[in-house]
Amino acid sequence: MLISAKSEYAIRAMVELAGANGEGRTCDQIAAAQSLPKAFLGRILNDLRRSGLLRSQRGSPGGGWRLAVPATSITLADVVTAIDGPLEARDPPIAPRSLGGAALLDEVWQSVGQAIGTVLQGVTIAALAQPAVVPSGQR
Repeated sequence: MLISAKSEYAIRAMVELAGANGEGRTCDQIAAAQSLPKAFLGRILNDLRRSGLLRSQRGSPGGGWRLAVPATSITLADVVTAIDGPLEARDPPIAPRSLGGAALLDEVWQSVGQAIGTVLQGVTIAALAQPAVVPSGQR
């Protein structure tokens, strides 16, 4: 199971919105802040809205995209699932085989997928939205 570019863009958009502290952001603003393609991002934001992770409001002032639930409650697994479907449904990088050592390789790919899923379930959007701490000697 690898993470698609679409899921990565969705995660980056969610992190951007988490950093907005509840203020609405337009698709243009999110795309510019995260260097994402605007047309593609618009479709992603709508997918996230349909999944219940985002809400949108038209008009100004007060319009834009916002998180629908607290960033502390949204895991990377939630975002990836909203964009690409259930984590369990992912295919291994190569077609399954059933002969000899290749069967063992299938088990390795399953373990890799489970490990990635575990990591995605353990990281929240809020954790990624925290400002990076740079050691004082490296500024």
